[in-house]
Amino acid sequence: MPRTPWRRRRTTDSPRPAGRRWAGRLRRSGTLARQALLVRVGRRSTDAGRAATATRAEVIYTGADRSRAVAIPATPHVAVAGPAPLLPGAHTRARRIRFALVNACTLASLGLGLLAIFLAMHGETRIAAACLVACVAFDGLDGALARKLGVASPFGAQMDSLADMCSFGLAAPIVVYASMAHSVPTVAAAVACMLVAGCAAIRLARFNVSPKDSKFFCGVPTTMAAAVLALTVLIDLPMPGIAVLGGVALLAFAMVSSFPYAKLARIVKLPPWIWLLPVVGALVDPRLTFVAVVVVYLASGPVLWLKTRRA
Repeated sequence: MPRTPWRRRRTTDSPRPAGRRWAGRLRRSGTLARQALLVRVGRRSTDAGRAATATRAEVIYTGADRSRAVAIPATPHVAVAGPAPLLPGAHTRARRIRFALVNACTLASLGLGLLAIFLAMHGETRIAAACLVACVAFDGLDGALARKLGVASPFGAQMDSLADMCSFGLAAPIVVYASMAHSVPTVAAAVACMLVAGCAAIRLARFNVSPKDSKFFCGVPTTMAAAVLALTVLIDLPMPGIAVLGGVALLAFAMVSSFPYAKLARIVKLPPWIWLLPVVGALVDPRLTFVAVVVVYLASGPVLWLKTRRA
């Protein structure tokens, strides 16, 4: 009978019998190394015009039922991210010196805040308040220098925020607590100062994640609140302890409020006759003038808020 042309003849030189004999020997082997077979499975991409890509999989034949294969995908290699550069841009010697100068101002503010805490612990509250005023000056200086010298960076912003928390969120209420220790109940003074610390932390965290406005602050900035507290202790206002306690709590709530407060650059642009009033008042009675300026600034936030609501 003629042989069918489309049926392939099985001969001894075919690779199938030899392959089956090899697989049989592998299955009959008793060593664990021969029972584990790693197979690379290639998978072609279906997108036209792309080169073929290959994925790896481990196929392990184990147990009595060797007809089933367990596919274990290969573990992807995860790249470990390195530390972010502290100074963005070119790392030239001049830019590094400018960057170090700006951060030195931030560290100076931090060190003066710690010095204010140490002085307050030894009863030197007025000198400690003077250190807080110097902290305010260095805090404004580092930001102005960073913008002027072109070395502003996210690292500097975060470092400035941490230094503000130490100098204005912790040192300022500690100095105020030391100054009110004998005029108000200790528990009341402690609660008011803890309120200042908590509100300062909330204010700084909210400032870091909120969009920036070039004209107004959202709430009283911690720098301004610390300056008011430090000057209150420095000039030794003749006010009853309960009034000082109420003013401290009011400043704490003003920091976390949503009232808009004008920035210093906007205040400087006020008409000259407005600046003449506090100058004349400081010559007559500096303490009363200081209280009046603080009250006007705190009241400006609710007034601006009501004005924008009506508009």
